[in-house]
Amino acid sequence: MKKVVSVISILVISLIMVGCSCMKTTAKGAVESFLDQYRNLSSSVITDMDEVVDKETELTEEQKEKYRDVLKKQYSDLKYEIIDESYDGDTAVVESKITVYDLYKVQKEATEYLNDNPDEFNDENEQYDSVKFMDYKLEQMKKNNDTVEYTIKFNLTKDENGNWQVTEISQDDLEKIHGIYNYESE
Repeated sequence: MKKVVSVISILVISLIMVGCSCMKTTAKGAVESFLDQYRNLSSSVITDMDEVVDKETELTEEQKEKYRDVLKKQYSDLKYEIIDESYDGDTAVVESKITVYDLYKVQKEATEYLNDNPDEFNDENEQYDSVKFMDYKLEQMKKNNDTVEYTIKFNLTKDENGNWQVTEISQDDLEKIHGIYNYESE
């Protein structure tokens, strides 16, 4: 009986904690919750990640698993700091500095290495083997620890319950979160 009460107590406490964490009474709290979804590898982030990876038709199943591992490392090691917030009625802008692994640089360097050493990625018939190159690139991404900082301005609106919601994020900002943003084009 004590075990059942303990389990129920834990469930009730968990539900209360989840309920509290879902309350987004400030725009800052909504952005923190959004970024924590990545850091904590929430089920929705994992589902989205799996959908994206599964659409990669040029990857083998083994490569897809390596790519998932790279993304999980990227998300769970994401660091952020809220640096500003401003409100205007039912809209807000929250500025955050994020630090992520610099996968853009890794991919660029892998392509440069391919261009400088094309023979390393040939098959037994001396033809380019994209699988060999992708294995190399994923391995470089996996062992990378170089980071990059970005600033993202999150736009938010208040819903009908008075909770703040992050509105759609730009492609550039998503690429920043994933560490693949081409910062050289700025």
